[in-house]
Amino acid sequence: MIKESLFKKTRQLARQLAGQLEQDGQQIVFAESCTAGLVSGILAQVPGISKWLCGSSVTYMEDLKTGWLGIDPDLIARHTAVSSEVTEAMARSVLERSEAADFAVAITGHLEAGMSEQGCLAYVAVSYRQGETVCVRPVVCSALVGKNRIDRQWQAASIALHVAVDHLKFPPGKTSYSVDWLQVCQAAKKYPGSW
Repeated sequence: MIKESLFKKTRQLARQLAGQLEQDGQQIVFAESCTAGLVSGILAQVPGISKWLCGSSVTYMEDLKTGWLGIDPDLIARHTAVSSEVTEAMARSVLERSEAADFAVAITGHLEAGMSEQGCLAYVAVSYRQGETVCVRPVVCSALVGKNRIDRQWQAASIALHVAVDHLKFPPGKTSYSVDWLQVCQAAKKYPGSW
C-alpha cells in the first residue's frame, strides 16, 4: 500500500505540471523504465491533459530500449541500463521520435535493494528543442527511500514530475532547479537512502 502523503504529493505535482504545460503552451513526452508508465498514467488523470501529453514509451527491458528508442547496446553494456548516460540517451531519443513534443522526460532506476552499490535510486533526464537541435539538461539522480517497492516507484514518479515542473519554471540557461539536484545526487551516492 502506498503512503497517503506520497500519493497526494505525486498527484498534486501532476496537476501542477498540467497547469504549467497549459500556461506555457508546451507538450511533453516520456520515456519510462523503472516507473513503467506510472508517470504518464498519473498525469493522464488530469482532465484536459490530452492537449499537452503526447504519450510515453515504456521501455522496461534493455531490448526495448535498443529496439524502440534506438539506444546503442554498447552504451548500455558500458554504463548499464540504469545510468545517467542511458537516461540521457532515452530522453534525447524519445523527443527526436515525437515531433509534436516540445520536451521529454526520461527515467530509469533501481527499485530493489541490493541491485546497486548506491542503493535504490532514480535517474531523470530532460531533453528539449533549441531550434533544430535536441539538447539535454544535466541528469538528476536521487535516492529512493520508500519502505517498499511500490513506495519507491511512486517516489521515482514524483521526482520525474518534479523535474518536469522545474524544467518549465527554470528554463535552460539557468543553473539550478528548485531543488539542488546535484547535492541530492551526491548524497544518494555517498549515503544511500538519503532522499
